[in-house]
Amino acid sequence: MNLPKDPFILLSVINMKLRDSYKSLDELCEDMNESREEIEKNLKNAGFEYDEETNSFK
Repeated sequence: MNLPKDPFILLSVINMKLRDSYKSLDELCEDMNESREEIEKNLKNAGFEYDEETNSFK
């Protein structure tokens, strides 16, 4: 799956997948063959950071 480039759409897609299908960001990245660093960088640039406790970006 190609992840969206728009950070707000990316946020929505990633958080939905984390909520519905994955126990962690690492698990999502491994299964989808995506770079955790790239996802975190793109979302951090928009003001969001991953919270392991809630398994979501805030």
